[in-house]
Formats: sequence, C-alpha cells, structure tokens
Amino acid sequence: MLWSGRQRPAALALLLLLLTGVTGCFDQGEKKNDVGALTLYGNVDIREVQLAFQDAGRILRLGVDEGDRVKKGQEVARLDPVRFQLEADRLGGEATAQGQLLDRLKSGSRPQDIEKTRAAVVAARANLREAELYLARKQTLLQTNRISQQEIDSAKARVATLAATLKTAEEEQSLALEGPRKEDIAAAEATLIALQSAKELAEQRLADTRLLAPAAGFIRNRILEPGAMASTGAPVLTLALIDPLWVRAYISEPDLGKVREGMPAELRSDSLPGKVYKGWVGFISSTAEFTPKTVETTELRTKLVYRARIFACDPQQELRLGMPVTVNIDTAKGGASDAARCE
Repeated sequence: MLWSGRQRPAALALLLLLLTGVTGCFDQGEKKNDVGALTLYGNVDIREVQLAFQDAGRILRLGVDEGDRVKKGQEVARLDPVRFQLEADRLGGEATAQGQLLDRLKSGSRPQDIEKTRAAVVAARANLREAELYLARKQTLLQTNRISQQEIDSAKARVATLAATLKTAEEEQSLALEGPRKEDIAAAEATLIALQSAKELAEQRLADTRLLAPAAGFIRNRILEPGAMASTGAPVLTLALIDPLWVRAYISEPDLGKVREGMPAELRSDSLPGKVYKGWVGFISSTAEFTPKTVETTELRTKLVYRARIFACDPQQELRLGMPVTVNIDTAKGGASDAARCE
C-alpha cells in the first residue's frame, strides 16, 4: 500500500502510538508478574549421619544395604557380643558377692558366735580361778619351807597368763555383741556401688553392640563389611535423613526485602516437571556471601547473595540429594503454621 506525501506523517504517528501502547502492555505484564512472586534456583540438600560403634570390635553382621530405607530405632549392624557378655557376667558375679558381704556386715554377729564368745569367757574365768587357788596353796606351803620359790613363781606366771586370756575372751565377746564397725559397713557399701556401676557400664557396652538408626532415612554408603574390625567412632554406614528435607538456594540483595521466613513456596524439579511440591522458607542467612559456582541465576556471579533454606514436603521421597530445583516464593502471602505446611 502506497502512502501519499500528506498521509505519510499521519501514518508514522499512528504507528509510533501503537508501538508505545504495546510496549506499555508488556511493561505492565512484567511488573504484574514480578509482584508477589520470586523465583530461585537451588539444589536439594539433606543432613547425613555417620553411624559408628562406641567400642571397637569385629562386625558380626550388617542388616542393611545401600539404598535401603530404615526406621528410627532399627538395628542396622551388630558387633560380636561375646567379650562384652563375659565382662558383664563377671562384674555381675562380683557385685552379687559384695552385696552378700554387706548384708552379713549389716546383720551383725550370729547368736551362735555370741554364745561361743560367752562360753570362752566362762572357761577363761574358771581357769583363772583355779590358778589363783593353786597359787594360794603354794604360798601356804612356802611358809613351812616345804616348796621352793621357783614353784611359787611358776604359779604366779600361770595366773598372769590366764588373766590375759580372760581379758582377750571378754574383748572378743564385746566385739561380737557390738557387731561390725560402721566404717567397715560404709567401705563395703562404697565397693558395692562401684561394682554395680561397673556392671551397668558393661551392660551398656553390651547393648551398644547393636547399632541403631537414630532417625528415619536412607542408607547412602556401606563403608565396612561383616568380619571387618570396627574402630571406636569409625563410620560403618552413612545415613541420609529424610526429615527435614530442604532446598539450598540464594537470594540476591535487591530481593532480600521481599522474602521473610515462613512464606509459602512451590518447588519443581526437572525430573518431574509437572509436579509441584509444597514448601516454605525456613531460614535466611544474615551474612552475605558470593554466589557458589554450582548455582545458576540470571544475576552476576560476583554479586553478593544470601543463603536461604526452603523446606519441602515430599511424602513420596521423590526428591534426591543434589537434585536441581526451581523455587517459586509467593511474597504476597505471610507464613503458614508448621502444622499446616505439609498438609
């Protein structure tokens, strides 16, 4: 179509007006999309636990393999318990023997022992009386010069000896009546407590031969095999925890004021592009850092960003560690309660 000289300026003006209107529409649409929405890019991140035994020993068996899902409290490995069982039995026997000794001390002397000491006192007193009478007769004979002084001295020595014997018997009777000393009972009680504590420790070490999962998760690595010697604290298995599950993403400084902890979010992965996972912003770092090279955004990599943690609801366990995820945060909504986030 050809324009005349008079029509050409009017046509140019009309074309410029149309272009201005279209541009305004696009600008309004872009602003509308920017209001209340923020897109982040990150990767799925989870916590891991290195499962290890508290004591050294030979691994008897492993009950899980890589990729197995385990429940909290499930036995995943076990050490050979023979040495630990023998130690617990030995300390248990010593504690029982010490307990019986303490009971004997607290019970005091038996009636038969008391009666035995009483009889010993009676016998010693009778012997001493007989020796005193014998000495008296000898002293009478000495006055008439019918015996020697040596016989008198022997009789006196026998009286002194029997007097000491009587005193010893009386002290033994007193001890039997009084019973054991309080210090001996206290020492026996302390020994019993020490043995009982050692027994409980041995029983705990025996129980620790069973390696239990501290939480639900997946076995990522099987480091040792049955028959291998496990050192104290050396990892045997690596457990990836499935709760909580979150995405590590980064927020640029201009967008930092738009996001608050608790805001709802939607997560999408490349492996299941049609599925949307619910989530929420759980943490925003208070320290700026440079964007990691593994994260791709439209901003410059040298620009400072803030690390964020977006928790995800994944009941089917479809999100895997390191999986790239796109996060859309609805900045126009406030935070949801923890109970309703994954409902």
